[in-house]
Amino acid sequence: MLAEAMRRITDNLDAWRKGLDAPAEAQDVIMESLIEDYVKTDYGKTHLSSSHSINDFPLAGYADLKPVIEKVQGGEYQALLVEEPITWVMTRGTTGVSKVIPVTQRHMDHLINGGSRAILNHAMSHGGFEMLMGGVLNLQFPSNMKVMMSGGKEMVYGFSSGTYARLNPMMAGLSLVPRQEEIDALETGLSVEDWEKRYEFIYQRAKDENIVTVMGVAPVQTGFARYLKKRHDVYPRDIWKLKVIFSTSVAKIQTKYGSWLKRLYGEAPVVEMYTATEGAFGQQMDNLPYWMPNYDLYYYEVKTGQGLKMLHELRRGEWGSVVVSTPMFPRYMIGDLVEAMGKNYFRVFGRDKPLTVLEHRVYRLLFGWFL
Repeated sequence: MLAEAMRRITDNLDAWRKGLDAPAEAQDVIMESLIEDYVKTDYGKTHLSSSHSINDFPLAGYADLKPVIEKVQGGEYQALLVEEPITWVMTRGTTGVSKVIPVTQRHMDHLINGGSRAILNHAMSHGGFEMLMGGVLNLQFPSNMKVMMSGGKEMVYGFSSGTYARLNPMMAGLSLVPRQEEIDALETGLSVEDWEKRYEFIYQRAKDENIVTVMGVAPVQTGFARYLKKRHDVYPRDIWKLKVIFSTSVAKIQTKYGSWLKRLYGEAPVVEMYTATEGAFGQQMDNLPYWMPNYDLYYYEVKTGQGLKMLHELRRGEWGSVVVSTPMFPRYMIGDLVEAMGKNYFRVFGRDKPLTVLEHRVYRLLFGWFL
């Protein structure tokens, strides 16, 4: 059993690295795989020509796909998907109205494979999995926030982070503390009182446990630490001896949050993961403060000022808005701005908004010579 687990781990990391070594070939393979599924959907049949090219699809944001997603919710999953949803999730809505998205098994498989790579790679690079034998401090959002009708059935759903934690509670010997079901049982929302209720429960539940890492949204990680200082006059570093901090879901993790997280949680390395409700798109491989794409799992394009380009074709300093094709959404404009740092290293520096674009242009004008 252990030998089989190690084989799967090795195969997963090898697939990531092979994609980085030959991104064009990896992207061709995943594009063909995705189109095989897209052509089975009504959305795919509407847009795909006889050539079955990914370029047949228009670039589409959530608002563009929402009418088709509503058909899926009504029971017509073939309108957009190749398989029935196993659940639904909602985004945090930090940049606007919360999006509600179906989750298929294919999507979960990609999410688990991609999302596990930061953990597996870090462990394999730092002495093996013994260093991570312990608990993960669970700061995820509730997965039972609302009720909807899907395919004629009543379904409880909530935030994607909590839902994914509930569906995949253990990874590489790590277990969530507290379990996501315990978080959900609190029946909390997003008010200040709800946050403090969750934070207090997490602290009481985990304070005597062997917590070796924390994984989640960077602002929530810092928020939990601030709560502990205010309520109990301690920081996480005073309670647990973390070996690594996995941080995700916001821009500028290394430059804006990295040193802050180390001060709050202890001098553990901060490993960035580029994940979202729509997928696990990349993760940090080494000490350089950038992430590297999962070319074998998703198809990446970037809308730049010079037109649409493949992500792996961007030269150092080139940037634009991410367009990703996933097992659910073809050519999806996720709304993140990415910059190439060379040799398949990238950083997300903000949401695709006019002010962010203006700030970046000014930054490059002032400091472009240094990049």
